[in-house]
Amino acid sequence: MANPDQLRAARALLGLSQSEIAEAAGVSTMTIKRAEGSAKPPASAEAMTAIRKALESRGVLFLPSNGQGPGVRLRDRTDGG
Repeated sequence: MANPDQLRAARALLGLSQSEIAEAAGVSTMTIKRAEGSAKPPASAEAMTAIRKALESRGVLFLPSNGQGPGVRLRDRTDGG
């Protein structure tokens, strides 16, 4: 599952607002705020999955920790995107 820092970074890479990604994921803007860690309670696992899928469909790759923490990057065209 993606963490709040990864979600914020992914959204920034794409240049999307919270409301734009909320619409794409089929969730509320408040759910995006919770998923990004700026509101309580935390977003549900289902919402986190929907948000992640919406970001991935736009070319974001979520990277696992490599000893320095998890990250995100945009998919290269050679990655199948």
